[in-house]
Amino acid sequence: MTALRPARLAGSDVLRLGAAGLRARPLRMILSAAGIAIGIAAMLAVVGISASSRAGLDRALAELGTNLLTATPGQTLTGEDAKLAPDSPAMVRRIGPIRSVSATGRLTAKVYRNEYIPAAQNGSITVLAARPDLLGTLQVRTAKGRWLTTTVPGTPAVVLGSGAAARLGVHAPGIRVWLGGQWFSVVGILAPAPLAPELDSAALVEWSTATELLDFDGSPTTVYTRSDEAAVEDVRRVLGATVNPAAPSEVRVSRPSDALSAARAADTALNGLLLGLGAVALLVGGVGVANTMVISVLERRGEIGLRRALGATGLHVCQQFLTESLLLSTMGGIAGAAMGALVTAGGSWWQAWPVTIPLWAPVGGFLATLLVGVTAGLYPAVRAARLAPTEALAH
Repeated sequence: MTALRPARLAGSDVLRLGAAGLRARPLRMILSAAGIAIGIAAMLAVVGISASSRAGLDRALAELGTNLLTATPGQTLTGEDAKLAPDSPAMVRRIGPIRSVSATGRLTAKVYRNEYIPAAQNGSITVLAARPDLLGTLQVRTAKGRWLTTTVPGTPAVVLGSGAAARLGVHAPGIRVWLGGQWFSVVGILAPAPLAPELDSAALVEWSTATELLDFDGSPTTVYTRSDEAAVEDVRRVLGATVNPAAPSEVRVSRPSDALSAARAADTALNGLLLGLGAVALLVGGVGVANTMVISVLERRGEIGLRRALGATGLHVCQQFLTESLLLSTMGGIAGAAMGALVTAGGSWWQAWPVTIPLWAPVGGFLATLLVGVTAGLYPAVRAARLAPTEALAH
């Protein structure tokens, strides 16, 4: 007599059984899937917004150019602040690959909205002497008004950075400010300067005017250079020695990419924290799925016993409950991926960044949902499979 072998469930049958179990409790299914969705959406949004912001930064840098180098005074061997020679911009201009050179010099003068403001309340606004070709070298424009080249040297005129104008409450040219113990007319307000953020919080006075009216000694505190793209590193190597041949070690040479590297390192640390929070949210969602499946096993012991009595094996029951868990997690993962993509697109649109979502992020998120589904559903599925038919039917 031929021994009877347990029937095998086709994949489509297993999927129908799993889907039927979820449809029987729609509210619980939605709430459990929402936990997974929030975790996946958080992870994908963190990665997507970070990648989009970096893409926007790279695009802005590409438009402005990576060939901007700056030279600033460092410290002497005795620990004192070094100084750059007044003719250092002229010496830098002799370097072959240099396209343009400009400079600013920091002044001891302070700027206030009027003469009645206490001296300590200067809003951390620096006053800089600026060469006429500064905007051309930095590729910065005036948002309102005009630049200092339109004023007669010796005229008390000032151009404010975007942040300085906001702190002083100046929203348009034509206003007078109290600078260095005398009135200066605001002739322009600069647009934000991404590659020279120090200008945003500065009040700029024309170079010769600063010498005549504000006792400027002519020593620059920052020298800006633009060079050929292919020769940036070569210029960087000789820039310190050109600015100060006697003591090149007293000159600090940097370029915007250095600051960007530091900013990105900070972004990486912050992204790690946010991804950790997303992982915690995903873990919470997995616990919710596991809790749902355990309760489902307890509530459906009669169903399990009946199926076992009709010939279903423990493997069949295990497949059913594991499929329910996987379907629940997959639905949450798909919803979370859609939510994360929408958040990324909305944030990028708001900040005018290109929408960038790395391929590994949604793929990794989907694999994470499958892992959560298997992990969360394995114990309840095994528990259901081990229920004896007589014990299950007794409930």
